[in-house]
This record gives sequence, C-alpha cells and structure tokens, in this order.
Amino acid sequence: MSPDAELMVIFGVLHLFALVFGVGLLAMFFRSDPAGAPPPPEDDDGGGGGNDRLPLTPKPRPTGGIPLPDARPAGTRLRGHGRLRDAHRRPARRPAHPPLPRRAPVR
Repeated sequence: MSPDAELMVIFGVLHLFALVFGVGLLAMFFRSDPAGAPPPPEDDDGGGGGNDRLPLTPKPRPTGGIPLPDARPAGTRLRGHGRLRDAHRRPARRPAHPPLPRRAPVR
C-alpha cells in the first residue's frame, strides 16, 4: 500500500470514529432525564419571591459619595475644530550637554 493510500485510510478511520462518537453523545443527550431541571412551581399563595420592578419613587440622594479631590474640570476645553497639539505651548528644550573633554591616548 502506498503512503498516500495509507494516509487516506488513517484519516477515514479517524473520521468514522469521530462520527460514531458524536452520534453516541447525541443519543445519550436525547435519552437523558432532565434531573438537573428545577421542579415546577407549586400553586400556593404562601409568600416568597421578590419584586423585579424598579421603585416608583426616586432615591432621596445620589449614591457614590462625595466627589474626589482630583475631579476637577480639565484646564483646556476643546470644543472647536482646533487640534489638541495647538491647545498647549511646547515646553522649552533643555540645552545640549557640553562636549566631554578629550582624553589623551594611553601609551
């Protein structure tokens, strides 16, 4: 048997095994009982349960506490068509370092 034919047989067997395995899992899924499902609700009027609706009255005060000290408005407001780089001046450049003194070669 040539290597190509042998490779095709191996892949065919693997695909057949995967198909049988998938059909087996699907059959087990359809035959299973809904044991993990919650029981149906009983028709009694005895309390329980909460209200999922929002209250009709607004809250008396906003939540979240006092504003933080760094919660200040920005120093620059860009409401027009200007660019951010045009809003601030560029900082002055530092002067260049003085050149290093030349060393004499060691003999």
